[in-house]
Amino acid sequence: MTETPRFRFAPSPTGSFHVGGARTALHNWAMARRLGGTFVLRIEDTDEVRNRPEWTEGIIDALAWIGIAADDPHFEGPHFQSEFAEAHVAAAQRLFEQGDAYYCDLNGDQIQERAKRLGTNGYDGYSRDRGLGPAPGHVLRFRVPEGTTVVHDLVRGDVSFDNSTIEDFVLLRGNGTPVFILANVVDDIEMR
Repeated sequence: MTETPRFRFAPSPTGSFHVGGARTALHNWAMARRLGGTFVLRIEDTDEVRNRPEWTEGIIDALAWIGIAADDPHFEGPHFQSEFAEAHVAAAQRLFEQGDAYYCDLNGDQIQERAKRLGTNGYDGYSRDRGLGPAPGHVLRFRVPEGTTVVHDLVRGDVSFDNSTIEDFVLLRGNGTPVFILANVVDDIEMR
């Protein structure tokens, strides 16, 4: 049994809809129609500071103007990423419980101060083995494994990444809310 192909368009309502977004939306909508699939509109509204309701409305209005509207049988959504925050936090908690993430109590200024003092760039993994738990102001960071990560790309074939060039990135902010990259991965897996 083959699954119905799903093509997502996932703009952030942090600015006006633009031609690049229109191009991506049209491409994905055309692919969904051609292959009998579904065009999924996911509004990536995890940036509470910069999101504005009028920009969300502008996205939906612009899509309708170019012919992509909710009454199209190939259309699904809009889904709002913020509505799935509980699933995003649960995924981060699973990573913590299996040892693939850890809590860090350093703020941005402290990280910069350490980097300057040590002659390094960015976060140096200081909290990796400190055994911190969740607390106000603590961020949850992904523990990037040592070695190399290889991914298979449909266009480029196998692509290798030296993990030492990737710093342990934040999954949950100090207030416990998920960051964009975590929400994206979880929602892409669920394809909503």
